[in-house]
Amino acid sequence: MTTISGKTDPVVRPITFGDVAEAMIEGLRDFQAAPLLGMALGALYCVAGIAVVLSVTTLGMSYLAYPLVAGFALIGPFVAIGFYEISRKREAGERPGLGDVLRTMTSRSEIGWMAFVTLFVFIMWMYQVRFLMALFFGLNASFVSLTQFIAVVLTTNEGLLFLLVGNIIGAFLAAVMFSLTVVSFPLLLDRDVDCVTAMVTSVRAVVKSPAPLLGWAAVIVVLLVISALPFFLGLIVVLPVLGHATWHLYRRIIVPAPAG
Repeated sequence: MTTISGKTDPVVRPITFGDVAEAMIEGLRDFQAAPLLGMALGALYCVAGIAVVLSVTTLGMSYLAYPLVAGFALIGPFVAIGFYEISRKREAGERPGLGDVLRTMTSRSEIGWMAFVTLFVFIMWMYQVRFLMALFFGLNASFVSLTQFIAVVLTTNEGLLFLLVGNIIGAFLAAVMFSLTVVSFPLLLDRDVDCVTAMVTSVRAVVKSPAPLLGWAAVIVVLLVISALPFFLGLIVVLPVLGHATWHLYRRIIVPAPAG
């Protein structure tokens, strides 16, 4: 099979739960090998999350904190490029540096297009949140504080239905984003392919190994939720480990390109 440009499509192979576990172990090893660099990138993501929450709170829209935080995870695959690059350089026997990692994140146009895809899904998520709020609470609905919003959501029929529908839509968008990006970002970093080929390859990987990758998605969600509870501080460690592990999982999913 070849792409439109005539290049051979990446070959996808099935994986097992054992591959997921081994990738997690290797991700932890990569973090241990370059902890300061990984924590520095994780801290950037952490600070960005805190800034988002503080911004909506300052603007009197603290009720948007939860959907923003949940949606913020949708752009996580792009942020994780830095960790993929660290693991890639370690594989090549090179010593990764922060400057090299940041340049890689911004120098490849196809990665930029994939970043646009993640941003687009994030915007869709926020628009549907506002739509659901207007649908269930009225066009002029406003909440003085996050506490008031939580109370309304958890103690009224409209609030519970809003929570149910919102989480179902959010889960669907997250599943779509996971399918499009679990392999695509590492692939774009590793090979000269276009973003469409990368996304199609990522979906093919999920179709070929649905159960192990569903399990991997569940691990990501659980760890991100737990690490975000102490005001995002846990992300400083958890995000690098997940990023490195995703790179090693990619290596197990995609057959290495032929030499030459």
